[in-house]
Amino acid sequence: MSDSRTPASPGSPQERWARFRFSVVGPLLSAPPAPGELKGELERLSRQSFNHPIMEGRKIRLARVTIERWFYTAKKAQNPIEALRRAVRKDAGRFKILDEKAAEALFSQYREYPYWSYQLHHDNLAALLKNHPFLGALPSYPSLVRFMKAKGFRRKKRTRNEGRAGLDSSRARLERREMRSFEVDHVGGLWHLDLHFSRHVSILGPGGQYLKPVLLAILDDRSRLCCHAQFYLEPSCEILVHGFCQALLRRGLPRRLLSDNGGEMTAAEFVEGLERLSILHETTLPYTPQQNGKQEHFFAVVEGRFLAMLDQVQDLVLDSLNTMLQAWIEGDYHRAVHTETRQTPLERFLKGPDVLRSAPSPQELKEAFRRHLWRKVRRTDATISLDGSRFEVPYAYRHLDKVRIASARWDLSFTHLVDPKGGKSLVRIFPVNKSRNASGERKRVDLDVPSQESDRTKGDLPPYLKQLLEEYAAFGLPPAYLSHTKRNDKESDEIRKESQS
Repeated sequence: MSDSRTPASPGSPQERWARFRFSVVGPLLSAPPAPGELKGELERLSRQSFNHPIMEGRKIRLARVTIERWFYTAKKAQNPIEALRRAVRKDAGRFKILDEKAAEALFSQYREYPYWSYQLHHDNLAALLKNHPFLGALPSYPSLVRFMKAKGFRRKKRTRNEGRAGLDSSRARLERREMRSFEVDHVGGLWHLDLHFSRHVSILGPGGQYLKPVLLAILDDRSRLCCHAQFYLEPSCEILVHGFCQALLRRGLPRRLLSDNGGEMTAAEFVEGLERLSILHETTLPYTPQQNGKQEHFFAVVEGRFLAMLDQVQDLVLDSLNTMLQAWIEGDYHRAVHTETRQTPLERFLKGPDVLRSAPSPQELKEAFRRHLWRKVRRTDATISLDGSRFEVPYAYRHLDKVRIASARWDLSFTHLVDPKGGKSLVRIFPVNKSRNASGERKRVDLDVPSQESDRTKGDLPPYLKQLLEEYAAFGLPPAYLSHTKRNDKESDEIRKESQS
């Protein structure tokens, strides 16, 4: 056999050793030596150097008896490579390196400090067992590493959410539930939406300062097509609605949407707008970004392929950045074969099957993404209060105690009274124009109360009071009170004189 260096074959160590042993004795099996010459062939092989099957670059030599044992083992076997595998130890996977109390101490230490390295766990366990020898003996560092890996105690990364409420319960839930990849069967069955802050590229803002732009992206789950992506100066519900409406107009209405629990995604304007468009909104579990993994992978591709080309570009502005982004998405991302689907996102999107619906008009989308609120009508001037501003209610609705309005926080000028039962817009309302009202001109109000005169003569008693008097007189009893007549001054003087005489 040649002693030339060859790269180590891929596979497990058992498979590598089996192939290596077969390569040593294989020539003796394919061309058996003549009677009496086997010993000489074995001696010749024992004087050769071979490449180590595991450690690349290392040379080893084999004893004659070792090669002879491999030869007869392979000769008797139906499958020589399988017979030449290293035997698995009977106690493989069954090891006990810690006493029960020491293992409990290690478990408690890991639960409290899951982000420690294995070496730090070993050092702290050594200090603990030194002060409490009754817990047991300290295992070696390799044994401790094997034990912790067998128990699933992997080192966890620190997150920026450390110490926040709900993080521990989220980790416990992930440890108790398995994670599985998924993909819907229809285009438009599920869209992903998220915001991403650029880490490496800055743009020149309107005020001359450099800003980190935020990327809004919407992906189709089945095809991985980017329904829409756009950079903005800062995150808000307004830019979320702005970008999502563009995705709807370009691709159609999906059936479901998956996003995280950010303030923009859970704002009333966005949530209520999805309900009016019959789009089921689902959110990821708290502190579980891996549920939206397809979106995170898209952001990694944007950072690694698109934004990486802009590292040396000076004085980027928002419009030029978005123009280049659209060119990259349509010319590169949509036409690159996906490693998992084996199709380009554009090809997979067009082939379907799809459950998309036709998108409404831009005006209907603008009306949909608004919050609906109840406001009390002020009687004096028929106005309502909304976000610190007063709006005039048309006099046709001044008799209502409360009115339902539709408005978006970023555009109070587009506010309507809506039908509380059907949700349809009735009339647009505007803020109070105090300068115009200061002119003193007022419109005449036509009252809905009939103006015809009453048949009752002025001064007559009301009908109900007449009825009560008639019923009271029907009893025939005297009045149940004593009258009191006030005397005048002359009568009072006469009575006083008579009493003095």
